[in-house]
Amino acid sequence: MNKYALTGHPLGHSMSPLIHNRLFALSGHTDCTYELVDIDPDVIADSRELIESFSGMNVTIPHKQSVIQLMDELGESAQRYNSVNCIKNDNGRLIGYNTDCDGFLRSAELLPISGNVVILGCGGVGRMMAIETALHGGSLTLAVLPKDVKNAQLLMAEILAKCSNAAVRIADIESLEGQFDLLVNATPVGMYPNTDKCAVSDEVIGSCLSFFDAIYNPTETLLMKKARALGKTAVGGASMLVYQAVKAHEIWYGGKFTTEDISVIITEVENAVDSMNK
Repeated sequence: MNKYALTGHPLGHSMSPLIHNRLFALSGHTDCTYELVDIDPDVIADSRELIESFSGMNVTIPHKQSVIQLMDELGESAQRYNSVNCIKNDNGRLIGYNTDCDGFLRSAELLPISGNVVILGCGGVGRMMAIETALHGGSLTLAVLPKDVKNAQLLMAEILAKCSNAAVRIADIESLEGQFDLLVNATPVGMYPNTDKCAVSDEVIGSCLSFFDAIYNPTETLLMKKARALGKTAVGGASMLVYQAVKAHEIWYGGKFTTEDISVIITEVENAVDSMNK
């Protein structure tokens, strides 16, 4: 029996068991189990033996940085973001990876991330999305609240250090202007239960061609509803959630999945989220 798990603290309701169990079933790995393992931050430094008892783990907040000290090796993506959300146990050798970037890139592969892109927010997932956009040649606007300008400046410096020819600017999210090929929402605005909120005005939505919202609950945010009402493409966060899990299975045991398989799981996740909110 091969054991896998998600660790974090606190661990409330999670879509991870649904997603990973479906992926195990699709790949024929019926001998695999997946569970939730809550590890208190005070003891994460002493959790090497616990982590070693699993064939692989996913990692969520607040442990994405703190588990790094327990790793024997870091993959390139984990080094780039100083963040681990996936661990492979390779015969007792723990290797840390970051699959969030894979989740974003794969779910947004039909979106113009190499064009004129505005990202709302600059922390956590927004930082990753901004760096990936710059690395893929996008002309990037970081749209933030005044209180977050210093963080945006630090992110801009980080981007330029990784990609010296990147085009990056900072804008006030409340007075955002201009036309964009892609708008990415990396803020929590519009997340359940505050589903009547939208991070930008209707005018901004009208000036953007396509949208990616990292929020997966609700499955269709107000931002996405408004964009789709105008006939524009809008992708939600459930796809990113599933694709980062797919990458974990590729890492753990070389799992292979079809686009059709993944689409079915994304729909299942969206249906589960919608049912949860009723």
